[in-house]
Amino acid sequence: MKMRKIGRSDVEVTEIAFGCASIGNLYREVSDEDAQAVLRTAWDAGIRYFDTAPHYGRGLSEMRLGRFLAGREGFQLSTKVGRVLSPAKAPIAEADSYQNPAQNDVRYDYSGDGIEESLEQSFERLGVSRADIIFVHDIGEYTHGTANADHMEAFFGSGYERLVRLKERGRIGAFGLGVNECQVCLDVMDHGPIDVILLAGRLTLLDRSGEEALVPRCLEEGTSLVLGGVFNSGILATGPVEGATYDYGPAPQDVLERVGELKAIAESHGVGLPTAALHFAREHPATAAVLLGTAKPSSLTRNLNALGESVPQDAKKALGFRN
Repeated sequence: MKMRKIGRSDVEVTEIAFGCASIGNLYREVSDEDAQAVLRTAWDAGIRYFDTAPHYGRGLSEMRLGRFLAGREGFQLSTKVGRVLSPAKAPIAEADSYQNPAQNDVRYDYSGDGIEESLEQSFERLGVSRADIIFVHDIGEYTHGTANADHMEAFFGSGYERLVRLKERGRIGAFGLGVNECQVCLDVMDHGPIDVILLAGRLTLLDRSGEEALVPRCLEEGTSLVLGGVFNSGILATGPVEGATYDYGPAPQDVLERVGELKAIAESHGVGLPTAALHFAREHPATAAVLLGTAKPSSLTRNLNALGESVPQDAKKALGFRN
């Protein structure tokens, strides 16, 4: 598994990362045994970079990942800040599409104190004393709408500087944003440098909006991209079938048509659509790592095998690869 450097930091990560949202019971409940099984599959395949967050099952993902990593060495770890957890005041059966999550309530807090409180909670759940990368999670209008102005004020007022101090103290190796949109990344980069952005769904074979302004800025400033949502929440894995999902909801007609075109181009060159999507993400010049997230060992193995396939140069050219 190749290693890639994160920005101008000292952090290096495997070019394929395991995203731990699914082991937080995203959309369906996963047993502890199944969660450990998929983590073992990732480890045995050579993946050493694991990404999680308090949001994933209200802390459940972090706890499961912490149990798996206990006693292991040589891994890279990222988690996220911006949400602070506390014991739930009432039973929770489902929260934000996570089934039977850990019984915690949540509040958003992007201030320096909130970021540090969130981080210390994560370290306790994970059983670690530092993290290689910390992402500021879901700040921006995509998640918060008109309430985002207050969150940006808190982050610029004390949150950003606290992350700088945490990095200087060695508690974290690098920091940046974990978001589903581009504009907030540009806004934060105007405020100060960041090492890395976990960008979900905005630099894919289908959705290339990240290339308009964000990618050139990242390449210019030495900010790495970790790419999540490379199947755009499903449709690049399934193709334009009935019930296909895009951006966490039913795919609209224009998206179905565009994916149909991409599928036809890929298959005319002997390449499956999911394989093309994975290679596009990994080979983009701004990419440091690609996140693969699933609760099924078979799905993870299938995607890793696809990344091991060869994609002809004429296929890459026809599909608009940027390598």
